[in-house]
Amino acid sequence: MFGFGLGFYGPGIYLVALTTRDGWSTAELSAAITLYYVLGAALLFFVVGPLFDRWGARTVVTIGAVAMTCGIGSLTLVTRPWQAYAGFGVMSLGWATMSGAAINIIVAPWFERRRGLALSWAMNGGSAGGVVIVPLLVLSISRFGFTVGLNTAAAVLLAVLIPVVMLVLRPKRVEEHDPADLCPASTEPRPSPKTSANESAAFRLGATLRSRAFIMTSIPFALALTAQVGLLTHQVAFLSPTIGTIAAGWAVSLTTFAAVAGRIATGFVVDRFNRRAVASLNFATQAFGIGILATTTEGSMLYLGCLLFGLGVGNASSLPGLIIQQEFPKQHFARTISLVVAINQFSFAFGPTLLAQLQRDGGGYRAALLACLAAEIAAGIVVLLPAVIRPRGIA
Repeated sequence: MFGFGLGFYGPGIYLVALTTRDGWSTAELSAAITLYYVLGAALLFFVVGPLFDRWGARTVVTIGAVAMTCGIGSLTLVTRPWQAYAGFGVMSLGWATMSGAAINIIVAPWFERRRGLALSWAMNGGSAGGVVIVPLLVLSISRFGFTVGLNTAAAVLLAVLIPVVMLVLRPKRVEEHDPADLCPASTEPRPSPKTSANESAAFRLGATLRSRAFIMTSIPFALALTAQVGLLTHQVAFLSPTIGTIAAGWAVSLTTFAAVAGRIATGFVVDRFNRRAVASLNFATQAFGIGILATTTEGSMLYLGCLLFGLGVGNASSLPGLIIQQEFPKQHFARTISLVVAINQFSFAFGPTLLAQLQRDGGGYRAALLACLAAEIAAGIVVLLPAVIRPRGIA
């Protein structure tokens, strides 16, 4: 909740607040957010996975919480644009240790047959961050100012998260099992022949990166998440001129509430259907919502567009892990999902800057929204190709 509320949805709010307070350009600050996500991707690719293996979730998430707090607090002190870059750089460590890859790594060892449902519920913490933290943060900044609003959020993060991490996070014991894993179930994911044949093979980075399954997973989610993160970052800036800042904050809340509903609904069915087909339908729903946002200025239709777009927001971070579970050896899950999330994050790091550039060149957000629409459609086609070409190779 705190990782996504302050580290994923928060940058869009910080962008608007810093622009309003200091008069800096949206494009200039969007580049700082891009740097934030690029650094987070590098940490995921090279650092975070080994740290979880070596130190465990309790220590890693504690370090990340402190880093997120320090980064958020530093944004209230900036007086030059380069200082905002430094603040987002510190925050990137917190985001890397509390993002989707971290949640996958923490939850995956506890569930096998019901992993789709378990991940959907676990990821709802991220959506809860948008539902709860975003409107409260916008309201706090509007009423008490940027400094008080962010410092209060940082203090609450430490006061709540650190005790929870210390008391709850622990490794799985050898004898512990999810009850569903102890008896046959029709919903058990059926591994592909490739997975069965290579169950004991050593992990090879180059072979994994070149594999068809990896490419057809990382590319579509990278495209969709680039559009998604870019739009979420600029959502308040896009909606505010039409419906006002406070209403825009509630639109973000509606988007994330829809993400909760969409993820819960998907969690109940994803373990029984082709997961690539589910992902393709997810991208199509988002594309429909973006199409509405790009073609209307009427308030109720804008809320409808945010609702449809939001239905797919949560699934975009949980579905990659479920596809990886089916198509790669079990012992390689943590390494493989870290690679997918790192590549996705490196890609969507440029979403805020890309949309800012398109907004500046086009004099509005229409061209930016159409680019997001094209990315979602392409993602829906690419992710489905392996299921269409080789339907038996993917459960």
